[in-house]
Amino acid sequence: MRRRKSEGFKLKNPVKFVCIIVSVSFIIIQIISAIQLRNISQSTIASKFPKINLSRDSKIGKFGENVMKMLPEDLKFTLFLPSERAFHRDLRLNQNDSNAYAVLTRVLGFSAVPRWISTADLENGKEMVYDSISGYNLYVSKDLNEMVVVNGVVSEKVDLKMGNILVHVMDGVIMDAEFELSVQPDDDEDE
Repeated sequence: MRRRKSEGFKLKNPVKFVCIIVSVSFIIIQIISAIQLRNISQSTIASKFPKINLSRDSKIGKFGENVMKMLPEDLKFTLFLPSERAFHRDLRLNQNDSNAYAVLTRVLGFSAVPRWISTADLENGKEMVYDSISGYNLYVSKDLNEMVVVNGVVSEKVDLKMGNILVHVMDGVIMDAEFELSVQPDDDEDE
């Protein structure tokens, strides 16, 4: 005679059953967490990461403001920002230049470091090497006047904290040789 199969659920392997229960519970928790994450108000996020009020920080200039707007506000950066005069003098950049955004993006790549580097972190005359966000080596030191020197360019203002960004205003533009050649005037223009 044949045995009759039981009609109800028979637990053959309790380990598999526990694994299934744990997996289903984990998925439910993930779904609930995702729903709760959506419910966080934007004001809560804004209070943790205050906006930078660039209009009152005119000491960095219009080009400086544009470069700062390119950085995320919720991460710490040090920005070796060229002064407004350096943008005009070294890059011949004007506000209505069609290529201004591309130039400012390159400047950002050479002059931003994803960490804070204050004058207190530097020893007089001792050079430290940091990588910019584009991978360009920055040789940073502090001179006897407590000014930051980066790749031979001396700062005008130091340790300006703007949100999570620490700014040193430089009297020049930090750039590699290739970019420097690309922004130099053509010799044909003088003739």
